[in-house]
Amino acid sequence: MTETPDRAPSLHRGQQGAQVAFLLSQLGEHAAQAFAQRVAELDLTPAQAGLLRSVALSPGLHQQELARRLGMSPSRFVAFIDAIEERGLVERRRNPKDRRFQDLYLAPKGEEVMRGLAEAALAHEEAICTGLAPEERVVLADLLRRVAEAQHLTAGVHPGYRRLNPKRDHV
Repeated sequence: MTETPDRAPSLHRGQQGAQVAFLLSQLGEHAAQAFAQRVAELDLTPAQAGLLRSVALSPGLHQQELARRLGMSPSRFVAFIDAIEERGLVERRRNPKDRRFQDLYLAPKGEEVMRGLAEAALAHEEAICTGLAPEERVVLADLLRRVAEAQHLTAGVHPGYRRLNPKRDHV
């Protein structure tokens, strides 16, 4: 016997908001796939886009500190930075105060790519938030920020960096 949608079993029948985790997962996967398509047009992976954004937001930060912020081991992080440095998107410079450290900066080509990435991110945000009024977007962002904080997630850092493997994830 097949079940009709209105008679489908529910673990949370009658509980308002009980599908939040599923909806977040569903929308997160959809958003991630759509973002991957957008950044692919810039010849970037989502991980590379995030690294460029991190370097742009914290120019001059040394690579060990950025790896720590992203939750990556320094050895795995180096492979990611190597890939975008080889493309001329970032530059490593010796830290003038401590020559053991390499500081990261956007290269001129990286600044150009960041402009395209900013446009793609804005278009992505608009597409994902279709159906919401501007004030609803503000409320949703605030609620999601509070949920992320309660889960002890680092603001502005995707938790997927901890799992990335440069040999497997085509940085």
